[in-house]
Amino acid sequence: MADERIRYRTAFVLFAAAVTLAVLAAFFTTFERVGTRTANNEAPPGTTGLAKPHPPLDRAPGQPVNRQTN
Repeated sequence: MADERIRYRTAFVLFAAAVTLAVLAAFFTTFERVGTRTANNEAPPGTTGLAKPHPPLDRAPGQPVNRQTN
């Protein structure tokens, strides 16, 4: 009976150590890949065809868009 408890305790300690190592590895890997860049609205030189923000539509939600032809 005491021998079984020692085996279970050993298995539990090894499993806990493996889980702890996996969590630490994931933690440090995540911080290694985190970038500190900030976003901006300016396009890099030489790029074309990027979407630009549009002003909001003058209509209530659910109303159809009135298309005016000039």
